[in-house]
Amino acid sequence: MPRTNEYEDPNRLSLIRRLKKFGRENNARIWIRVAEELSRSRRNRRVLNLWKLNRYANDGETVIVPGKVLGDGNLNKKLNVAAFKFSESAKEKINNSGSEFMTIDELMKKNPTGRNVKIIC
Repeated sequence: MPRTNEYEDPNRLSLIRRLKKFGRENNARIWIRVAEELSRSRRNRRVLNLWKLNRYANDGETVIVPGKVLGDGNLNKKLNVAAFKFSESAKEKINNSGSEFMTIDELMKKNPTGRNVKIIC
């Protein structure tokens, strides 16, 4: 068994393994790319605010954030947002905008091929 740092999140490491395996099995490069993004060092992990989602995503799109979504800004579009983590204020604002939030695992099961999913970093 590989040694892990005491600060490593076992849920994140498990998700990375599942994403890589799922990507290979379904020939879906997007899941392997998300796993690579989640493998970044703690200092370089993605953290995104809602205003950025609002700016770069189109209405009705499914987007994936390989990191954490924070609640700064507003969301004026209906999106399907998948991320590793969400702040409570982000969850609230996403719900209030009529959008849906989910985990990366849930999106992976809903859309095994990863078609029509945009990665926003």
